[in-house]
Amino acid sequence: MDFKSFIRDVADFPKEGIVFKDITPLLKDPSVLNKAADTLSSFLEGKQVDKVIGVDSRGFIFAPMLASKLGAGFVPVRKKGKLPYHTKSASYDLEYGTDTLEIHVDAIKKGEKVLIHDDVLATGGTAAAVCELVQSLGGEIIQCNFLIHLAFLNGEDKLGDVPVRALMTY
Repeated sequence: MDFKSFIRDVADFPKEGIVFKDITPLLKDPSVLNKAADTLSSFLEGKQVDKVIGVDSRGFIFAPMLASKLGAGFVPVRKKGKLPYHTKSASYDLEYGTDTLEIHVDAIKKGEKVLIHDDVLATGGTAAAVCELVQSLGGEIIQCNFLIHLAFLNGEDKLGDVPVRALMTY
């Protein structure tokens, strides 16, 4: 399926010079939404997955669907201050400043096999911070999945040896 035909380019969002890849047209069509989830889950055929991480906030759309399809638990990784229990945190650089992500300290048990899912892999800072959190809890990262990989930004370089798969690459 040509998933790219369901992605809308929005010029100058969130700021001038950026072409934002809007996934909402893909999400509003139930058959395309289901096909996207099926394709993303097929990237894990033959692999054991104990937990699927969804990254705040658009990673929350597909991660629970993938967890259900893979027979795994879902774990949210949120921006600082949004989780109610004890957390571990990792900070990462943004274009102007830093941001912090958090995970519950009991979200992953040592040795559990983890899939990380987010909507877009761009410069890799967010994904690298999530990898750091998972590894700090003793999780084994099986793969990082994304709807969109902006390959020209080389974000996968920040992920080291972690396998990266995406539904679409630009």
